[in-house]
Amino acid sequence: MALGRSRRWVNECQGSAAAGATRASRAYGPDHDLIPALAGATIVGPPADRARSLGLRPRRLELVIEGGRLVGEHISLTVNGAQRELDVEPRRLLVQALREDLDLTGTHVGCDTSQCGACTVHVDGRAVKSCTMLAVQADGATVTTIEGMAISAEQLHPLQTAFWEKHGLQCGFCTPGMIMTAADLLARNADPSDDEIREAIEGNICRCTGYHNIVAAIRAAAAAYRDTATPVSA
Repeated sequence: MALGRSRRWVNECQGSAAAGATRASRAYGPDHDLIPALAGATIVGPPADRARSLGLRPRRLELVIEGGRLVGEHISLTVNGAQRELDVEPRRLLVQALREDLDLTGTHVGCDTSQCGACTVHVDGRAVKSCTMLAVQADGATVTTIEGMAISAEQLHPLQTAFWEKHGLQCGFCTPGMIMTAADLLARNADPSDDEIREAIEGNICRCTGYHNIVAAIRAAAAAYRDTATPVSA
């Protein structure tokens, strides 16, 4: 669990807690040595003003450790239109909860450090990189993943169709995050220029396409929205 690299902050660390935090090297996956080291620490997500600017929910969490394990917190959230209940460790990332607890693996894990955008989902209608958000911060929220974007089992979302028709993907690893970011853009700007599209997706990395076809796909989807009045968000 890389607290600094994944934009999580450790406050009020006592004694070995600070040393334990600096030893952590990854955000994704268990770090059993870190659990006892953080006993007595307070873990928080992004600072309140930063969290609000990202559309996240500031929340202070007191670590409770019993028998060498973090005690889970119960959360309730709406995911792709369905109410879901989960018990999660306070340190668990939203992307982990979606992929491992809810089996929504269309949300990809790329960099673990909020750089690539592959894990982008919608939280209360805004695009959020789910590796930067603790699962407990989504308590009470409405979350949409790429699996929830299709209009129906037989009809893709216009952005999905546009990426397919305009060859906006090659390996496809970045595509779910690109689509979620693009949907957030088009919900706020129905007719973006190419420059505005490029600015919107600058936090989403693609190593295959050179972005030209991605921009063309988003432009085509925007035209489809205007022509058919299709809702941008699923």
